[in-house]
Amino acid sequence: MKNLKSHFRYNKRQRNGVFFLLFLILLFQGIYFFTDFSSENTTELNSNEIALFQNQIDSLKLLEIEKRKPKIYPFNPSFITDYKGYRLGMTTQEIDRILTHRNKGLYVNSAKQFQQVTKISDSLLAVLSPNFKFPDWINNKKKFPKKKYTSNATQKLFTGEKQDLNTATAIQLQEVNGIGEKLSERIVKFRGTLKGFLSDNQLSEVYGLKPEVINKVLERFTVLSKPTIKKINVNTATFKEVLHLPYIDYELTKKIFQYRDEVAEIQNLEELKNIEGFPLDKFDKIAVYLQAK
Repeated sequence: MKNLKSHFRYNKRQRNGVFFLLFLILLFQGIYFFTDFSSENTTELNSNEIALFQNQIDSLKLLEIEKRKPKIYPFNPSFITDYKGYRLGMTTQEIDRILTHRNKGLYVNSAKQFQQVTKISDSLLAVLSPNFKFPDWINNKKKFPKKKYTSNATQKLFTGEKQDLNTATAIQLQEVNGIGEKLSERIVKFRGTLKGFLSDNQLSEVYGLKPEVINKVLERFTVLSKPTIKKINVNTATFKEVLHLPYIDYELTKKIFQYRDEVAEIQNLEELKNIEGFPLDKFDKIAVYLQAK
């Protein structure tokens, strides 16, 4: 019993400590219950200022997005590449359509025609068309009067010695009745694409060259010197090298490379005929530029 009482007996110093502790507890409890901690000086946020600040942030974001967008420079849509088409937001199918159209020797001469060929959406056309740049002769058709040619009955038959079609200049070709500046340049450019004419018949592949005009050209010119063409190895050539060869479009290039991946190595060019959709009528022409090693 004495031990129990000893636990509840304190000296003067201990009692003072207990009273001081109770005082602190009561003091803090009073502060907690009777003091308003909400500050009357709290800054009130102005909704207009917040909206203005948010608009400034949004404007900066838009500016940064615009900076990151690729710049579109004026270009002729007839000569668009697959990479450029991808950068401009075109789908693979849309790019394939314009490349196929171009590889046929055809061109697009207006934004409307570009949409008809590629089938791109109106919204994408609205973005791209302001950057289309067509040749001056398309934009100023009315300014260039059509040349009048004499009828076949009154033309004189050329009886001189024929010149080499592979060395003829654009100026020399313009001596032929029916060949103007544009057609002559087109013939020379097509000849360069082929790396030289192999036969007179290839003139019929020049876009816009009519059969009667071809006959007039062949009265004065013919293939006298065969071109020397360096063939590329179909097993080691890059996609770009094959794509740039005459008579091979984007779709056919993909099929050739898919076939090459399947067989590991093409042993003979004749194997290309096994590719589904391969243009058999053009095999001999394509074989001029390829070899299998």
